[in-house]
Amino acid sequence: MPLRVIAGDTRGRRLRTPPGRAARPTLDRVREAVFSSLTPRLPGVRFCDLFAGSGANGVEALSRGAAYAAFADDNAQAIAVIRANLDALGYAAQARLHRLTLPTGLTRLAAREEAPFGVIYADPPFAFAEYGMLLHTICGQGLLAPGGLVVVEHAARTQLPAGPPQLTCEKRAVYGETAVSFFLDRA
Repeated sequence: MPLRVIAGDTRGRRLRTPPGRAARPTLDRVREAVFSSLTPRLPGVRFCDLFAGSGANGVEALSRGAAYAAFADDNAQAIAVIRANLDALGYAAQARLHRLTLPTGLTRLAAREEAPFGVIYADPPFAFAEYGMLLHTICGQGLLAPGGLVVVEHAARTQLPAGPPQLTCEKRAVYGETAVSFFLDRA
């Protein structure tokens, strides 16, 4: 089944995906549920798509009114696919691509970006184990704006660490084998 933008300005448009099985795109029903809950936060927000793969999450945010999206992935093919998707949908001027390894590359991401993000979406591979480092580095590098939200997609069987003190896990939703945890910055 092809990957499509769920809602917003580019609703229904197809997205390219990186070749092979390296990328695990967010299922449409998961993306639809998550972004429906994020909709009030998206207009005018700076959005960051970590472990971006096809860039579907950042594109979805742009389609629903985000002012800007940064995309980070360590795979050159994924970065090329994201660039093609942004060009095809007319979002290239509202986006920036970063090829870096996560979570260690978050320091470089913070140095390259001009302002913090209102929403950060992280969709690492299910085998990823450095969730604590990811959350601590996001906060430690000032990547999250005060009152911002970090959304982490993970395997339902994975219990995420509490993270730094300024983050509160507000919600955890399970969709089959996938879970999504929402961490709010209490600043």
